[in-house]
Amino acid sequence: MERLPGFRDFYPEPLPHQDVWSADTRNYIFDAWRAVARRYGFREYDGPPLESLELFTTKSGGEIIGQLYNFTDKGDRAVALRPEMTPTLARMVAAHARNYKKPIKWFAIPQLFRYERQQKGRLREHFQLNADIFGETDPAADAELIALLIDSLRDLKLSADDFVIRLSSRNAWHEFFMRGKQTAGDGVEREYEFYQIVDKLEREEPAQTDSRLKAIGFSLDEVKKFIAAATPTVELDSILKNLGARGLAEFVKIDYNVIRGLAYYTGPVFEAFDKRGEFRAIAGGGRYDNLVKLVSGGKVDLPGLGFGMGDVVLTELLKARGLLPGFDAQLDAFCLIEDESLRSDSLKLVQRLREADCAVDYPLTPAKPDKQFKRALESNTAFIVSFESSGSGEHAVRIKNLKTREEKTVGLEEAVRILREKR
Repeated sequence: MERLPGFRDFYPEPLPHQDVWSADTRNYIFDAWRAVARRYGFREYDGPPLESLELFTTKSGGEIIGQLYNFTDKGDRAVALRPEMTPTLARMVAAHARNYKKPIKWFAIPQLFRYERQQKGRLREHFQLNADIFGETDPAADAELIALLIDSLRDLKLSADDFVIRLSSRNAWHEFFMRGKQTAGDGVEREYEFYQIVDKLEREEPAQTDSRLKAIGFSLDEVKKFIAAATPTVELDSILKNLGARGLAEFVKIDYNVIRGLAYYTGPVFEAFDKRGEFRAIAGGGRYDNLVKLVSGGKVDLPGLGFGMGDVVLTELLKARGLLPGFDAQLDAFCLIEDESLRSDSLKLVQRLREADCAVDYPLTPAKPDKQFKRALESNTAFIVSFESSGSGEHAVRIKNLKTREEKTVGLEEAVRILREKR
């Protein structure tokens, strides 16, 4: 049996071959994401991986169905595996916004699913850090979110030489569109079409882009001039000053090439890119002040903003920069049982060490001492411990430090104390 295309198996290191993914790398990234989010005062939430199909079509329109794993369940309900977390979050916030003080600062690490063509950096499932703020309209919230994104990458040893946050604004583009639109009939649909064209500027041939822009009353030259000027709006200037006060200015630049094609963004938008241009966007997000109102059918009106950072591109980037640590399995101690009459005492020692938060293993069944010792070395253990019988019949624990080769024999509780302090 083989896994489905676009899905991954995660194995413990050392990996059997290069076609599988590392569970240790995934945990390393997750640990960093959680640690930074909590330092910023964000609380973790989660939601169901299966949702009503209507939740996603309400947010993104019927065209998203072609990208989903969707089906009719046994209760005759149209459902889909979540392709993103924001609709679920908006639904949850709308249901219980009154129960939480504002601003709400939440994060999650969901697994997401999209049925689409596989390509470099994009699979049919991935994990993603989602961080969102609700209930605050001031640009300080946007700066807080971008700072969280920057520090999440810095915590993984990436620097300003490795990535940049390209900051833009849907408001700036809206003003540009309104100044240049040709007819009174141009409305929301035409403006969204314009955003879609701009979103593909760096991926399409200039002639094709120019033709599409002229069809709605614009030209590529005027769009490029606007981008090149990179004049920050009042809100973007406020964000830049906020980040500058934190000492994070070198990580951010105004770049109106970024527009984020999703229709629900309403203000500042941003994406994180590796500076060498070798990978897809590392992360992306922005302000979506109308989404909770949309999802709740107008019952709850709460401004929001957030970003998502997937594990696929990030893992590839960390590998390329040589920033992943070694993930060899390591034990604090391996307990040898050379005398089977001491197995019960040895199990007591193992249990006490584990209760002291030490990682300990031992032979489950009788084995020759040399085989046990080999297993201990393969486990990359720091210490070997074993019970010994004295001539008087009393038992003691022998501790051997495999790095220094130092040995000592102590009582059970002293052995636990020594290993707890040295772990």
